[in-house]
Amino acid sequence: MNTYLFVYDLMQFCGHSWIFTNMIIRFMSFGKDSLADTFYSIGLVMRICQLLSILEILHILIGIDKTRLFPRFLQITERIIVLFVVINSQEEVQGKYVVCVLFFLWNLLDVVRYTYNMLARTGIYYLPLTWLNFSLCIPLYPLSVLAKAFAICVSLPYFESFGTYSIKLSLPFTFSIYFPYVLKMYLLVLFIGMCFIIQNLFSERKAHLGTVNIKKKRS
Repeated sequence: MNTYLFVYDLMQFCGHSWIFTNMIIRFMSFGKDSLADTFYSIGLVMRICQLLSILEILHILIGIDKTRLFPRFLQITERIIVLFVVINSQEEVQGKYVVCVLFFLWNLLDVVRYTYNMLARTGIYYLPLTWLNFSLCIPLYPLSVLAKAFAICVSLPYFESFGTYSIKLSLPFTFSIYFPYVLKMYLLVLFIGMCFIIQNLFSERKAHLGTVNIKKKRS
């Protein structure tokens, strides 16, 4: 199982590293013009990586990963909803700069996280990398939540005009689901979840950095 988890982390590391490097090279080559077609150039690989991340929930459920389930579940579902439901379904949103910002934040966090995970599977712990893994997410995660919220707000006019995912059911009584209202309610859930996850990130940072410092003193 440890070998399987290492291979999984390696695959995710390769995918996110490719996306992150591609974004940087494209920006250095084409400047601001590269931002508008970020989704078209790397969207497929990004979707594959995010779909693979659903396996992390399974890893926790079957007990081969000791990460807390609920915070990880929230983080993964947030990305799935924003990427597949909001961005992927509205072509007009895909060319917005916020998509590039969102992808940059996600991949920066994931390159560091999967690098740390791979080394941890082999029993290697570098204090600078450990510090970076459990510290970088604290300022960047709230920024990614703001970017998600902005992407949702940008998409609302298109959901309203096109009626995407809005349905009308003919039951014993007429029942309608107006999807822009669902997204507006989800914004509230997004920020409530952010408070919970940030609290969890601080507790994880304290636990892991404290453990590493104790091991360092003993050695």
